[in-house]
Amino acid sequence: MLITPAFAQAAAPAAGGGAAFAQFIPLILVFAIMYFLIMRPQQKKMSQHRAMVAALKKGDNVITQGGIFGKVVAVRDEDVDVEIAQGVRIRVVRSTIAQVVDRTGAPVAANG
Repeated sequence: MLITPAFAQAAAPAAGGGAAFAQFIPLILVFAIMYFLIMRPQQKKMSQHRAMVAALKKGDNVITQGGIFGKVVAVRDEDVDVEIAQGVRIRVVRSTIAQVVDRTGAPVAANG
């Protein structure tokens, strides 16, 4: 029987832990880039929205996520009453307030 050189050679030594880690570096970089470009700005925007909703007070002009303009006339824990026309009030959930606007309809600058 003849033994071919490929079978006769000894197995190559296993690569160290550094080579395995080097294969995961691109994957780690992709996740880091995704965090800084997508997740972090979204979390910042959500925290600003929570602060804006928590600071709602009577007399604020608001726009709901449904596009309804109105004036806050009553504030409760989970919802607010918004007057959309003289004598017409609707109750909306606080988190559905998209933004607070001034009298001209321009968004109010966020603090911070």
